[in-house]
Amino acid sequence: MRTNYNNFLFIIFIYILITNLACFNQSNELEIAQSKNIEFLINKGKSFWEQRSDSNAVKKANYFFGQAIKVEKNNIELSTLYSQSLFFEALFLEKNQDKKDSLLFKGSQVAKNSILNDNNFNTILNKTDSDSNFKIISALSIADREFIPRMYWWATNKLWYLNNKPAIERVNQRELLEVIMHRVITLEPEYLFGGPFRFFGVFYTRIPGIDISQSKIYFEKAIKSYPDYLGNRVQMAEFYHQKTENRDLFQKQLKLVLNIDPTINPKVIPENIFYQHRASNLLDQEQILFE
Repeated sequence: MRTNYNNFLFIIFIYILITNLACFNQSNELEIAQSKNIEFLINKGKSFWEQRSDSNAVKKANYFFGQAIKVEKNNIELSTLYSQSLFFEALFLEKNQDKKDSLLFKGSQVAKNSILNDNNFNTILNKTDSDSNFKIISALSIADREFIPRMYWWATNKLWYLNNKPAIERVNQRELLEVIMHRVITLEPEYLFGGPFRFFGVFYTRIPGIDISQSKIYFEKAIKSYPDYLGNRVQMAEFYHQKTENRDLFQKQLKLVLNIDPTINPKVIPENIFYQHRASNLLDQEQILFE
């Protein structure tokens, strides 16, 4: 009787062992399949992003990046690419202001969340002596070079999202945006073809009470650093020349952009093509913009 009982226990043990092994193998297979699926989504997104001269490709890239980031929330490269691609779609492709704002807000949040959930950033955060209200800002002010792309897109998407919001909202975000981009400009001033200079060129036309000449200084630095990146000239016309009512310079800058070969810098051909479209649209709206 005792032997039969022991045999029964042994059979139960073997059954449990086999069941657990099967579950383990299924779990392993599921993880491998999921990993391959995420890799597929990211690679498809990258492939479409490389074709961003085609507006449909940008939207497809954002779809695939969006699906991938639901699982890979802390993937640094994915977060950076997705926030950049969302900005591209908002700036060049979306006409509806509410949808444009939604894309910009999402782009800002993707980059922001990636930083705040980063273990290396939390290490910096825990070392800061500031109180809770300024802890994040203090950490951003001393963030390492690895955070530059995500910091840049956090601030840039946020700035353009705030562009049509009440001035008080821009003022309330001023310190955060300045701290982020001053850190970027300290570590890599010419990031993304003069991006930090371009950022402050826009920024200082949108914050009340700031000497507008600061905007001109930064835009001129951006153009001097990267004259082949047409966004530097287009944004100077759109923000600085319009703000200061320099209609002649507005026209001159945008017409110059239209006469530059957009393929002059192979790295930014898609951006240059779309900035030429933007320049043309701004000239078409000139009468309204300078009323």
